[in-house]
Amino acid sequence: MSSTGENETDLRKIMDMTRYAGIFILLLNLYYYCFSAFKSWGLTSKITDRLMFNISQTGLFKHIYTSKAIALGLLFISLLGSQGRKDEKLHWKRIAALLCSGLTLYFVSSAVFYLDSTVVTVTALYITITAVGYLLALSGGALLSRLIKVKMSGDIFNEMNETFPQEERCIKNEYSINLPASYNLKGKIRRSWINIINPFRGLLVIGSPGAGKSWFVIQHVMKQHIEKGFAMFVYDFKFDDLSKIAYNWLLKNAKSYTIQPAFYVINFDNLSQSHRCNPLDPQAMHDITDATESARTILLGLNKEWISKQGDFFVESPINFVTAIIWFLRKYQDGIYCTLPHAIELMQADYEDLLPVLNTQPEIEVLVNPFITAYQNNAMEQLEGQVASAKIGMARLASPQLYWVLSGNDFKLDINNPKEPKIVCVGNNPEKQDIYGAVLSLYISRLIKLVNKKDKQKCSLVFDEFPTIYFNHIDSLIATARSNKVATTLAMQDFSQLKKDYGREQADVIVNITGNIISGQVTGETSKLLSERFGKIMQERESVSINRTDTSISRSLQLDNAIPPSKIAALSSGQFVGMVADDPHEKIKLKMFHSEIINETEKLNQELAIFKPIPKVSDVTQQQVMDNYFQVKYDIKRMIETEVNILIEAKKASA
Repeated sequence: MSSTGENETDLRKIMDMTRYAGIFILLLNLYYYCFSAFKSWGLTSKITDRLMFNISQTGLFKHIYTSKAIALGLLFISLLGSQGRKDEKLHWKRIAALLCSGLTLYFVSSAVFYLDSTVVTVTALYITITAVGYLLALSGGALLSRLIKVKMSGDIFNEMNETFPQEERCIKNEYSINLPASYNLKGKIRRSWINIINPFRGLLVIGSPGAGKSWFVIQHVMKQHIEKGFAMFVYDFKFDDLSKIAYNWLLKNAKSYTIQPAFYVINFDNLSQSHRCNPLDPQAMHDITDATESARTILLGLNKEWISKQGDFFVESPINFVTAIIWFLRKYQDGIYCTLPHAIELMQADYEDLLPVLNTQPEIEVLVNPFITAYQNNAMEQLEGQVASAKIGMARLASPQLYWVLSGNDFKLDINNPKEPKIVCVGNNPEKQDIYGAVLSLYISRLIKLVNKKDKQKCSLVFDEFPTIYFNHIDSLIATARSNKVATTLAMQDFSQLKKDYGREQADVIVNITGNIISGQVTGETSKLLSERFGKIMQERESVSINRTDTSISRSLQLDNAIPPSKIAALSSGQFVGMVADDPHEKIKLKMFHSEIINETEKLNQELAIFKPIPKVSDVTQQQVMDNYFQVKYDIKRMIETEVNILIEAKKASA
């Protein structure tokens, strides 16, 4: 019923009448129990005495507290209908203090009758204390109507609203990665599982330094895949953190494989602990496109600013020049000198000897022709502009240590060969990542060409700090290698790293094409992008309206971010958010998660304590390394002299 002015006036009159009745009964109490004093003051009469006698027959004054209790009850009834102006600053403690002190004085005042004093003194004390107690109770009761009784939610960070059900089943298959976790659902901590049942759709692991990417996620990916018989490639940015895990877990789970894989390491810092491998293995280079891909990978790895300039004349010219060098070595005597060190040395030859020699290979005449034309026209500035950037960049790789590793052939990069499975770990060094990263990019580029084929063993590619290396078509690997049972795990600190090193377009493709994503603490654009990817959930909203006479609350439901960017930016180490992908045969309804991965820290530390170090491959001496270095130089020098002499003899014969 709507409120009208007449209704409010009538209600106020009833409340006033009730309060007056309470005060009247209280006055009767004072008059009855202090009659002697009133008589001595001459405030009595026969009419009032007869009236009081008749009232006393009702039992109202049978006990001193009866009338006082009735008076107080009528007071509180009158207060029920009062509507004071609401006060946000008013606190219940103040009201409680007034009520408690008032009620105490009101009921304890009768104790003054036990005082050994004059009637007038006792009466004055009784009336004063009772009146003060009544007024304090009246004041506290009146303030009750001004107190805002609506209690808003105490969840100031909206944590309860942003919780949602998560997958609590452990869904396993022969390829899955299962991470135990716990999550908060409306204030209750529940156990859950992060089930990456289809790792072949790609796994992206993101998190700022210290977020726990390696400790909570990557090591478990490696361990569980080794337990399930995967061949594996590991890019270990901080060698040998991940390599040691791979080696020891292989020793522990050798029985998981039908044919036990061989373990290989590429490490440029400690040659005695490194195998040797030629990424330009002639047997794996079937046509000139392989040489082009290798040239592009190595040069873009050395000059990452070229990535966004692909197609420019002064970017494509060096790539064509290096392509010609590599393919010439591949065709020369069936690839006897087809290694990156030999390619570096061949590039340094004089133009008057190098260009005619390269022109002897028909398949690269088209590539070499612009350089020959520039040389014949004496356009040396143009020629240097075309070639010098390639020569300068490649010259940075001319070190005896790199030559030693790159010119050997201890193993091939077909890690998922069912007859010869391998676990290969390549180590980088943060202090030398610009040099080592370019060479390792070439290894990875060639390896991907070999593993992404049908009828091969299932394999796992794990890249720690992925933006520190560059190779083309990683997006194609994730998109097409699923049917070939190639699982790719990319770990990085932030999307901005990827955009800086790969360019915005390719970085966006890599991020968007990845099916599984696990993210620790990240900020800025990365957290916003992830929050949008995770979507929205229905959340409860509350609002309070306060006016002079009333307080109202409204509640509503609306869609809002399930995991806001601020929540992602505030994750602690070990806490992760993300989304998993499923497949048609094993569908997961609850794909999104916001949980803390449960690590058995004590057990893991005990395992690390007993891990065996990666064994030495051979005792390599500095003399061996230098002999190999000079041998490469000698091979190229002799080859150039031989080919130049053949050309001279051919020219003489034709003359």
